Amino acid sequence: MTTEPSKAPPLYPKTHLLAASGIAALLSLALLVFPSSDVEAKRTSLSLDLESPVEQLTQDQDASDAQQATNTATESPFAQIESTPEDTQQAAQEAPAAATAKNPQHREVIVGKGDTLSTLFEKVGLPAAAVNDVLASDKQAKQFTQLKRGQKLEFELTPDGQLNNLHTSISDLESISLSKGAKGFAFNRITTKPVMRSAYVHGVINSSLSQSAARAGLSHSMTMDMASVFGYDIDFAQDIRQGDEFDVIYEQKVANGKVVGTGNILSARFTNRGKTYTAVRYTNKQGNSSYYTADGNSMRKAFIRTPVDFARISSRFSMGRKHPILNKIRAHKGVDYAAPRGTPIKAAGDGKVLLAGRRGGYGNTVIIQHGNTYRTLYGHMQGFAKGVKTGGNVKQGQVIGYIGTTGLSTGPHLHYEFQVNGVHVDPLGQKLPMADPIAKAERARFMQQSQPLMARMDQERSTLLASAKR
Repeated sequence: MTTEPSKAPPLYPKTHLLAASGIAALLSLALLVFPSSDVEAKRTSLSLDLESPVEQLTQDQDASDAQQATNTATESPFAQIESTPEDTQQAAQEAPAAATAKNPQHREVIVGKGDTLSTLFEKVGLPAAAVNDVLASDKQAKQFTQLKRGQKLEFELTPDGQLNNLHTSISDLESISLSKGAKGFAFNRITTKPVMRSAYVHGVINSSLSQSAARAGLSHSMTMDMASVFGYDIDFAQDIRQGDEFDVIYEQKVANGKVVGTGNILSARFTNRGKTYTAVRYTNKQGNSSYYTADGNSMRKAFIRTPVDFARISSRFSMGRKHPILNKIRAHKGVDYAAPRGTPIKAAGDGKVLLAGRRGGYGNTVIIQHGNTYRTLYGHMQGFAKGVKTGGNVKQGQVIGYIGTTGLSTGPHLHYEFQVNGVHVDPLGQKLPMADPIAKAERARFMQQSQPLMARMDQERSTLLASAKR
């Protein structure tokens, strides 16, 4: 008969085990409610990962923990917390810099679609009453309501959250601000004076002048200026050909290292159909500026060749053209320039306005008498420029009206006539009278400016061509 071994007596009485379990439960609960200093430090470091160093986290870690943290550094955004001491030291050096860069009293907002000054004030925590205080402080303060999308407004607040200063730039050269003083807000305008420097561009025409000039780096306004300078010799409506070239030295306006605008053309050279024209800007001792050829002849003639920039000739001078509306042979004693409605029309020369009003099939018409010999007519205008009226005087190049379709016209264009001693002539074939050359007393001074400018264009062109061949 086999007997079963007797069971060993329990090491601890049952009552002791129950008591120990209860104590362990109480300790666990206490740890959850009152964490140790080490645990609390780790929790704080997680929430301030990018703001404060956490060197104490590396002190209690063994080599395997450090290696594991290194291996997983690219996997978790919090991996830097459990990194090597060197990494932690680097974080300690970088984090305070990021924190000190933030100024809680300085706020910046960018104007978005639908934003008003009130909505921008709300974004920085200012009440609506603050907007009223700002606008009532000075009449010029209303400029802050003229907002543009993308514009930046900078707010400086007091420690208690009140507006102390408001600043914004309204252009590259101008900014405005409001500063809080003892008597309320004071408006201030800050204007930066640009530094003038010269710049050079070279272009070859392979499409239109405007496209080629833009490709070379000339703005639209500078292109118009160049066309105006050479407009006495070159008809930009019909003379421009592929392969024509131009060189321009012009003024650039620079502020804070940024080009913020352009000034005058200082010198230019234009090669059209193989013939080269030069121009140099010169201001005489009386302060009058004009353009002359490199050897001192005036670029300005008594008349400009075309009264509309970059227009297309739609009908030429003809004594036997069939009228498109009347459908019969009728002399076309002028030139038609087709261009978009509203395109400016310029006076071909100085003179007295004989008519600025309606004239039969010409519609809205301006007729200008230039001295005793010459007269020009401009028909089918949409309207007249401000200040142009019968009996008044106009200057060469002055805008006198805008292209339209008034009168007997099939589409928007300018009908331009040119008379010599009362006889109609072809304005495209008329040889234009010259203006006076540079005064003899100023010729030496002029050449001191002209020669270096011409030499620079030659040098810049040579450098450009040499670099293109590399």
